[in-house]
Amino acid sequence: MTLWAREPEVVEDINARHVNRTFLPGIDLNPEVRATSELPAVANADAILAVVPAQHLRETMTKLGRVVAANTPVIICAKGIEQSTNRFMGDVLEDVAPHLLRVVLSGPSFAADVARGLPSALTLACRNETVGRALAAALSSRQMRLYWTSDVLGTELGGAVKNVLAIAAGIVEGRGLGASAHAAIVTRGFAELRRFGEAMGARPETLLGLSGLGDLILTCGSPQSRNMSLGRALGEGRSLAEILGARSAVTEGVFTSKALVKLAHERGVDMPIAEAVNGIIEGRLLVDEAITALMQRPLKAED
Repeated sequence: MTLWAREPEVVEDINARHVNRTFLPGIDLNPEVRATSELPAVANADAILAVVPAQHLRETMTKLGRVVAANTPVIICAKGIEQSTNRFMGDVLEDVAPHLLRVVLSGPSFAADVARGLPSALTLACRNETVGRALAAALSSRQMRLYWTSDVLGTELGGAVKNVLAIAAGIVEGRGLGASAHAAIVTRGFAELRRFGEAMGARPETLLGLSGLGDLILTCGSPQSRNMSLGRALGEGRSLAEILGARSAVTEGVFTSKALVKLAHERGVDMPIAEAVNGIIEGRLLVDEAITALMQRPLKAED
């Protein structure tokens, strides 16, 4: 197995020590995993897992698409919406490398848990059922179950939206608003995810599955989540610049929030929690102002 990495220190760590201290500290990697800084070195793989940050997927896939054979499955693991175009990751791949096969892997999983061999279950989405089921079987193990679906958009959508909602859940925890408020923000956040998903054409059963509700529960409920922990730090009064400056890994919800709100406006979808998160991130709203505005919205029927 060959892993491409942009950072020379990551390549050196993996090849010389079989660890990745930058992004996966404390985990011993299989010695058969070899790293490279040369992107064409992964071009002959039977399938490619694209785990680059969402905002860098276009650049990476543009380069990779020039050297990869047609119909090679590219399994997109990044969860987000491209901020400059409001495009989902699969759409970005089709923009720059339409000859490659779009596959999405998403669901409730922390990289450290998977790397330690702890049990997990994920959704693998591919419109080609034969290829999708074959990839799900190839990537599954005793510790990880993959469920196939043909709903690529719905699978992508859940992974992207939950990152923004997890920031809101973190803010509630960081502000010390209690378990009741946390349950409320997650539940009403899921209502927003469902409304947005239906407007975009996602299947309801996908949004209720691992890549939707499942991923939302995990990401909103654990400080292991970069998005949830960022929200918690915001709720504690730290600035966004300070939080991001102390991190090496990308917090996707920060970049997705603006694109998500714009798409929701275009489709007439009411997403007040997502809008509040975006307002805080852009500096237009203080945390307490956003909380007050949400609590003082006009009352309405739950459905």
